[in-house]
Amino acid sequence: MTLDKKVKILATLGPAIGSRDAVRQLVEAGVNLFRLNFSHGEHADHALRYQWIREVEQQLNRPLGILMDLQGPKLRVGRFAEGQVHLQRGQHLRLDLDETPGDSQRVNLPHPAIIAALQPGMDLLLDDGKLRLRVVAKHAEAIDTEVLAGGELSDRKGVNVPQALLDLSPLTDKDRRDLAFGLELGVDWVALSFVQRPEDIVEARQLIGERAYLMAKIEKPSAVEHLQAIAELADAIMIARGDLGVEVPAEQVPQIQKCIIGTCRQLGKPVVVATQMLESMRFSPAPTRAEVTDVANAVAEGADAVMLSAETASGDYPMEAVQMMSKIIRQVENGPDYQAQLDVARPKAEATVSDAISCAIRRISAILPVAVLVNYSESGASTLRAARERPTAPILNLTPNLRTARRLSLTWGVHSVVNDRLHQVDEICSTALEIAQAQGMACRGDTLLITAGVPFGKPGTTNTLRIETLI
Repeated sequence: MTLDKKVKILATLGPAIGSRDAVRQLVEAGVNLFRLNFSHGEHADHALRYQWIREVEQQLNRPLGILMDLQGPKLRVGRFAEGQVHLQRGQHLRLDLDETPGDSQRVNLPHPAIIAALQPGMDLLLDDGKLRLRVVAKHAEAIDTEVLAGGELSDRKGVNVPQALLDLSPLTDKDRRDLAFGLELGVDWVALSFVQRPEDIVEARQLIGERAYLMAKIEKPSAVEHLQAIAELADAIMIARGDLGVEVPAEQVPQIQKCIIGTCRQLGKPVVVATQMLESMRFSPAPTRAEVTDVANAVAEGADAVMLSAETASGDYPMEAVQMMSKIIRQVENGPDYQAQLDVARPKAEATVSDAISCAIRRISAILPVAVLVNYSESGASTLRAARERPTAPILNLTPNLRTARRLSLTWGVHSVVNDRLHQVDEICSTALEIAQAQGMACRGDTLLITAGVPFGKPGTTNTLRIETLI
């Protein structure tokens, strides 16, 4: 198994991965946690994949996080009498609530919230942005639009409304059923799609409670606008560049990505860069040079994790995609400027004992040849703060809580081991040294930094730092 990279790999499971052994091979190639995409597949499919992951987790004795990704509202036009129409630039098209099959003059838009929110001058994007319409008039149950960019439009194509805040919950009836199933199954993370405002996080949190951690997907312009508040309320952020790249000008996406990563780093919240990272590897054993550069940039910018979607879910080369992503991560992390770039973007510490210790271990690990930072953490909070500093040495998190260990599988530089035998202060060093050596993260003569909270078992009490040598 690869413990020599700090940026994590989140891989999506789908039809391309057909057995427990295939899941194990992905983990051995570098995957740290898995995504179950509830936009596709039946509950039985997800339950089987969940079981495979947990069996591999037991086989390898390594915590593996599981993320369920909710579909969210899917906004689409209705059907056409002839299946499709060709829209010409400059022509007018009415979108209304009438369910009658459409033609080149009108079509059903079965979403009253969109009609209510749109105003003259606003644009709609159809079929992943291939067609663009501008609202010229609004009525009680319809809008009239002018075609700015035309083309073929067929049944049930998607609609994006980048300039309007829609009065829609991010959770559909399907999402609520899926969420109940996933929580009963025991997923560690829930990714919330279609986030527009902080209130969406509050709504989802009320349903999830403490049963899983909540990841907000940033894919709407309004979510970018409310990024700070959303990131403060969520446990992690996913930069979902697919829909985001449709709803905002493509040239703005790289800067938005940098901004989101910087915000999450300041808050100490894990951030995932997702969508089309190695897209060409769905059908090719090698990526394009642009894709390699894209992954490398996300790593260099300080992301906690990078994600594979269709590449591992339905592609022809899932194993090669993971291996390639692992190689790119290692290449960047071993580069001469990587640590310097992370240090330049280092967030300002807060006036807390935890941050003071986290800053200290970063400085010590830059001065001394520290092999590993060992942190005892019940909740994972102090480990998240340590990872926020992006120290040069990897972080070995020791926790009695398997749920915490699975959560931290997403976090930069952290390798977790479940350990419930630590009860006395005098066991701190001996246990840390023993486990670090057993995990292959340190050997005789190596220097270790060890942090813990005394008394044990009380979250938020990290107050001890030791420097030890493995004899």
